[in-house]
Amino acid sequence: MLVDGSEFDWLGTGTRVLLLGAIDDATSTVVALHFRPAEDLHGYLTLLGRLAERDGLPVTLYGDRLGVFVRNDAHWTLEEELQGAQYPTHFGQILQDLGIGYIAAHSPQAKGRIERLWETLQDRLVAELRLRGIHTLEAAEAFLPLYLVDHNRHFAQPPAEPTSAWQRPPRDLADRLSCRYTRRVARDNTVRLGPRLVQIPRGPPGRSYAGCRVEVWECLAGRLLVRYQGARLMLQPTLDPHFVLVPRRAQRLRASRSPSAQGGRPLPPAQNRASSARAALAALAAHLRRPTARHPWRRTFSRRERERQRQLTLQGGGHSH
Repeated sequence: MLVDGSEFDWLGTGTRVLLLGAIDDATSTVVALHFRPAEDLHGYLTLLGRLAERDGLPVTLYGDRLGVFVRNDAHWTLEEELQGAQYPTHFGQILQDLGIGYIAAHSPQAKGRIERLWETLQDRLVAELRLRGIHTLEAAEAFLPLYLVDHNRHFAQPPAEPTSAWQRPPRDLADRLSCRYTRRVARDNTVRLGPRLVQIPRGPPGRSYAGCRVEVWECLAGRLLVRYQGARLMLQPTLDPHFVLVPRRAQRLRASRSPSAQGGRPLPPAQNRASSARAALAALAAHLRRPTARHPWRRTFSRRERERQRQLTLQGGGHSH
């Protein structure tokens, strides 16, 4: 399954809008389209939810090296260095939870099928929108399911093997499309995620979760789920109808298996790490200055050595006299 986004003046208003899409590589069937103002986590999770509802879960997604999908930063924690790979992105962690692999392409040519799809849509979809007088994102979004039926009738091909590789999505798919964090419960039995505060009800028999580490899932629809040892403790709905899921700069849940296949990066070879360390030390040494002869750092901390140097100074002074 190939996923990608294309920025184009889809509505003919002179404003470029992003269209996210997913196409089945085996049949050229476009399984989902979604208009977004930007190429973000919220948009791709919405796309993943739509294709899961329509056909199920794919075996593997094939996309580019966008920061939503893969880690492009150079930061490594100690735990990541010890395990030899970075933890995945939030999107990669969701794919791991759903059992979906991810392959990152290194060039647009590697995603030729979906690149050709954008050329087709920039001709046919734009024409269909103009024929119907659609000039708003809301109306264009509502028209996409109708367009997909006609598009796939013309361009989809039967698969080479009739056996389906799609997997049935879990019942709690809406909950799993979420960013996940670890939090420690406060003394008043609450947890905080950004500006949101969740009051956890006491467990049986009147148990308090103060001091416990819990999982806080911020879902695509804006709900907050608090989970402890696999059990749901609390669900808080969102009051914002325009909620957008954005990863927070906070501690994430750890990956349960090698994260390099879901958006993390493997540890560079030891030779490259040693070269980087030497380069960092050389850059640091270039900014250091040697202390002067009378600098306090050059004074010894040994009482015996200080006495010996004093005697040498006195003897030198006597000879010169």
